[in-house]
Amino acid sequence: MSILPFALLIGLFAIAPCAAQEETTATPKIDKFVTVYGAKIHYVEAGSCAPVILIHGLADNVTIWDPVIPALAARFRVIALDQIGFGRSDKPLLNYRVSTLVDFLDGFLTELKIERASLVGNSLGGWVAAAYALAHPERVERLVLSDAAGYAALAKTMDSRALRALRVASRDDIRYLGPLAFHDKRFYQDVDAAFKERVTAGDSYTVAQVLDSMIRGDDALDNKLQTLKQPTLVLWGREDKLIPLSFGEQFHREIVNSRLRIIDNCGHMPQLECPNEFSAAVLKFFSDTK
Repeated sequence: MSILPFALLIGLFAIAPCAAQEETTATPKIDKFVTVYGAKIHYVEAGSCAPVILIHGLADNVTIWDPVIPALAARFRVIALDQIGFGRSDKPLLNYRVSTLVDFLDGFLTELKIERASLVGNSLGGWVAAAYALAHPERVERLVLSDAAGYAALAKTMDSRALRALRVASRDDIRYLGPLAFHDKRFYQDVDAAFKERVTAGDSYTVAQVLDSMIRGDDALDNKLQTLKQPTLVLWGREDKLIPLSFGEQFHREIVNSRLRIIDNCGHMPQLECPNEFSAAVLKFFSDTK
């Protein structure tokens, strides 16, 4: 459920990193497309060896991962996808909800012949990652849930203005959401540029459908997470005012095999605002759980 820069909102393969490449050598990032259930899905790929899938949030796209892809791709095959209905992927008129995104993620991994992967999701993407692990546990090696949505209480406790603003349909929405999502003011000062991105994003239908589904409580993770067995890193920006740290603490309590890492002076999107800390935390977690 990110907002700025917009870009908001089955096998036995061992999941182990490559031998570390030279950190000074950037791994090329390649744009690709694949057809899933008749829809074109855009993704970027970098690195090699064990697959790590990056899943963006609401009203976002693959570019929110740009600051962390080089560090992660030095050790893993990193794939960031534009979820169906977002970014450069097709935007069919579907009943968009988390279960829809889970179905397309499953089809995406199947088309890429990835039998087992680690999932990293931010905000809505964290919800999708957790829901996917619950639905397809045999295909998930590890989870990273960064400032994740998913609890029914989020929509019930969020103030009504913030909930409306998540549709990011106006400059006022962007002004309102900026301080909720980011600790550093530099990330939300250029309202005009952000609004221009929203105008051209073409995902308003998807955003509205997902938000309506969230408000109804569809696919909520309540009373389900105790069954997750995968090693899980719950990674949170301490200053996240959109999905507060209390939700991260709840994820940590309910996922048995989890650890909680809090990044100080960081908001809802640590991969953008604090990329070095984010990358270091994820790589350490992967190293500890290989």
